[in-house]
Amino acid sequence: MKELTAKEEEIMNFFWQHGPLYVKEILEFYEDPRPHFNTVSTIVRGLEEKGYISHKSFGKTYQYYATVSAADMGVKSLKSIISRYFKNSYLGVVSSLVKEENISVDELRRLLDEVEKSAADHNQQ
Repeated sequence: MKELTAKEEEIMNFFWQHGPLYVKEILEFYEDPRPHFNTVSTIVRGLEEKGYISHKSFGKTYQYYATVSAADMGVKSLKSIISRYFKNSYLGVVSSLVKEENISVDELRRLLDEVEKSAADHNQQ
């Protein structure tokens, strides 16, 4: 799937927060001055072409819904960032977070404990 632009991501967040929406409903989430209906409609159609949303027809109007969850998008985005900026090194990412003090050593130990417990539980099944 192609990556999202900032405007596409903004609209995807509306779908993830509110569920299926018509374009006119999306417009209601914007503060004034709101974007033009045609602008939002074009972005929504682009999201559909990229496979992020789909629609149901109701007469001449469409109700759109997300086909990709926010969690799946987060994983995809994280993988992309790790690939581009950390040369696919997950260890490099964690090391960077510890060095920048975005995660403490104690938090890292708790995370390792959780991962080990999860792996052990999975192996017992």
